[in-house]
Amino acid sequence: MLFKTWLLQAGPNDIVIYVHKSKLIPGKSNCFYPYVAYLGMMFFTEDFLQYVWKFRLFERENLQTTTGETIEIFSAGLQNSDSGPDFQNARLRIGDTTWAGNVELHLSSSDWRKHKHTIDNAYNNIILHVVYRDDEPLIMPDGRPVPTLELHERISPDLYNRYHHLVYGNQQIIPCEGSISFVDDVTLRNWLTRVLVERLEKRSAAVIAALNKNRGDWEETFYQFLAAQFGFKTNAVPFELMAKSLPQLTLAKHKNNALQIEAMIFGQAGFLEDDFTNGYPKSLKEEYSFLRKKYGLTPIEKHLWKFLRMRPQNFPTIRLAQFAALAVRSNHLFSKVLEIKDIAGLRKLFTDLEVNPYWENHYRFEAESKLISKSLGQSSIDILLLNTFVLFLFSYGKHNQQEYYINRSLKLLEQLPAEQNNIVTNFDLLGIKVNTAFDSQALLELKNNYCDYKKCLQCGVGNKILRMA
Repeated sequence: MLFKTWLLQAGPNDIVIYVHKSKLIPGKSNCFYPYVAYLGMMFFTEDFLQYVWKFRLFERENLQTTTGETIEIFSAGLQNSDSGPDFQNARLRIGDTTWAGNVELHLSSSDWRKHKHTIDNAYNNIILHVVYRDDEPLIMPDGRPVPTLELHERISPDLYNRYHHLVYGNQQIIPCEGSISFVDDVTLRNWLTRVLVERLEKRSAAVIAALNKNRGDWEETFYQFLAAQFGFKTNAVPFELMAKSLPQLTLAKHKNNALQIEAMIFGQAGFLEDDFTNGYPKSLKEEYSFLRKKYGLTPIEKHLWKFLRMRPQNFPTIRLAQFAALAVRSNHLFSKVLEIKDIAGLRKLFTDLEVNPYWENHYRFEAESKLISKSLGQSSIDILLLNTFVLFLFSYGKHNQQEYYINRSLKLLEQLPAEQNNIVTNFDLLGIKVNTAFDSQALLELKNNYCDYKKCLQCGVGNKILRMA
């Protein structure tokens, strides 16, 4: 059957669709026009039309061009995300002729002229123009008429309604919050795996960029990224600057002298510029004075470090002491990461670090505190594994085309606990199980890069909801 609709042009890129209904459409709209009895008013853009064409979600019985030629679709083509026609390599039969080529879509056929496709050679081999409404014939510069398919009476009002509710609704958490519980687990899990890989691929781009700056040195790159993570967001930047000012190979030359490693780390962090009375910081300053001249080191500014509104256990001085203990214990740490196959072995790299005893009763230089262990806690270790180890295993596997390390990174995520934040809590309220870091990382990507931008047409979950009977 064909669906009766009425049109109103709302703007250059939007159309308001008036769809006759036999009852009120449930829900509430936050667009410019409210729902009214027996009349649903909807906005959509070319993205929706492309979605309809891609999945053939239109009435295909007696399909004809605007001039009456029959159309048979063998392939809708591959959607093009770059410049040029919307779909490439489509295969169609129009009349008695089979065509292979490109398909362009517009809300109105006159948009071809408005978008200046007439003077763009990339559009010369269009075999079909698909439009919501045909308001003027399309004639190429050489006089060739382009077959046009008009869809405005071939798209189901129910599909409009589901799309409108997702994209223009007033949901509080995610666009599909009222429908996601009806999506089968296989569809949801497959899509979460895909967006998780997207997240890792985007983050790995920064790793490869740093790797190139470090002339392909994975150890140095890993050392810099791990240092930044020791800053735990608040002090990530000064930690990274400190690491970049102090090459890992320089530290490795003093692997048998803990005091010298600690001196270089605290010195490059800018904490040894003061005068001290305590023996330990005085010894550090003395060692650093010699090593600074030997290697031509320039410390970063001490004022970059933040202490305000932080728990003392997270003070940058404590994190630097822990980082120094790790540097003393583990040289060429990334090589060890590649070799260790289980999460227990990776966690062991951080457990029982021999932090200098001075820090057992200090949070800052020269200021005594009550006696307390300054070892890294389990949650801090897991954050380091999540944000550095997982990322580097994935990046290494991707860069070297070794699926083994990619799979190891995903397996490690399945062994780490889920993060606790508002996004994870909200998905849990919607009935989505969040058991591991694999789940929480995927949901973060879904929320931040799909839900927040209402990219429901590009989302596997949104696709499933739109196509539900």
